[in-house]
Amino acid sequence: MLLISCPNCGSRDETEFHYGGQAHVPYPENPNELTDRQWAEYLFYRDNTKGAFAERWLHSTGCRQWFNMLRDTVTYDIQAIYPMGAPRPDAAGRTTPDTGTASTAADSTTTGTAAPDISGTSTATTSTASTASASPTAPEGATK
Repeated sequence: MLLISCPNCGSRDETEFHYGGQAHVPYPENPNELTDRQWAEYLFYRDNTKGAFAERWLHSTGCRQWFNMLRDTVTYDIQAIYPMGAPRPDAAGRTTPDTGTASTAADSTTTGTAAPDISGTSTATTSTASTASASPTAPEGATK
């Protein structure tokens, strides 16, 4: 069981918190312009880092505030706790330079405004005759 130090309430048992997923996932600037594949990648594709990982947490039975946590996924060691909208610190607790993936605007659910990185995906359109006979391809790393 983890002992999580809420920035507002102090140290509390893990059962008072809810995990909110990966931190610093930017919301698309123009979500209406995304293809279905791009939208699905924003919604479902997340890093699966071994080691230091930035996460969002909600103190659901306490102050009901969101905050970010830098936690080692191997040892479960909590390395840093910092407010939403703040840049991610490194493993030693120092703030790392902003890489452009997080916004400084306060928001209860997201911390960014940039579109997801889809550089490795194809957005080319094909005719309906070729799409009917072609089998759909899964994203890299997915299993069928």
